[in-house]
Amino acid sequence: MDVFVIDGVEIPEKLIREEMPNHPAPTSAEAHKQAAHALAVKALLLNRASALGLEPAPESDDSGRIETTEEALIRQLFARELTPAAPTEAECRRFFDARPQHFFTPELYEASHILIQESARDVAFDLVKQLLGEPTAFEGLARALSQCPSAEVGGSLGQLQIGDLVAEVEETLLSMPVGAIYPEPVASRFGWHILRLDRRVARQRLPYEAVRDRIRMHLESRAWIAASARYVETLVEAARSQGIALRMGEAGQVERPSLSLGAMIDDDTLAGRIAPWLAAVDPELADKVAAAADLKGASVADFIRHEVRDFLDNADDESFTQLVSAAQGAEDPLLASVTCVLKKRLTPARKTFSLIRKA
Repeated sequence: MDVFVIDGVEIPEKLIREEMPNHPAPTSAEAHKQAAHALAVKALLLNRASALGLEPAPESDDSGRIETTEEALIRQLFARELTPAAPTEAECRRFFDARPQHFFTPELYEASHILIQESARDVAFDLVKQLLGEPTAFEGLARALSQCPSAEVGGSLGQLQIGDLVAEVEETLLSMPVGAIYPEPVASRFGWHILRLDRRVARQRLPYEAVRDRIRMHLESRAWIAASARYVETLVEAARSQGIALRMGEAGQVERPSLSLGAMIDDDTLAGRIAPWLAAVDPELADKVAAAADLKGASVADFIRHEVRDFLDNADDESFTQLVSAAQGAEDPLLASVTCVLKKRLTPARKTFSLIRKA
């Protein structure tokens, strides 16, 4: 089974592939990376929730969607472990003052139209000519002739924001002076529009008191996001310090890892077993370890612990993934992985030679 080690968590490739559609990215490699990281973080959070003895209590949102068991546990974990400080009045005020370009009312406008069906182009042009000479007839003609429900209110479209109307109609209205009737019908997919701009309301900056609650909620949300990111990073650092802290089973369940070099460092009995095991399975490597330990004036067990600790402190996810692959199928994966680390560190890199003759 192909596995990857991400953030101290051993994850089957199958799970990563299944998670990738939830992480759209410019490349497959980036989607793979994001999916693997998301699974690792979920495993670490669920493991922590389990360690604290949390029992899931799913809640529903405003639309009635009920949390999954995993979502509930992670929410409860954050509620228990995180206590970000609430933003002060001074912080809210500073946020407002530092953003003079924000917190405006939207630009509004009011308009009316008479909608004529597409096939009646000549009728539309004749109506415009009539209205340019008799503007006060607009409401009456709208009630009599418009093919839009707004005919019932004299063609009034009411108060509008940018984006409420189709582009060709809106652009025309916003180019007009208030009170004017556009001098020709404007075509859209709905038909011919005879347009009048009734009112425009410019953007106005809202007073601080009107947006204080919105700012506070934003800062609270930002504080929770920052606190949760720091919390996750703490879990990731702790997991990486062990090399591999957890593994995810093929069904997504959190399990103990297949090997944990961090546990080996803290286990004097296990460290002491490695030397005789090496002597039996790889005498040449055992001799190299003994010689290296003697050079440093350390016992073999202490030397091995030092080398493994140094590996843990400096190895990346790819190195751990290679280690797991190398240890798969071994009778004792942990001892096999330690052997791989020692071989890599004590075997000199092969020299390379150039075939190009120097001048």
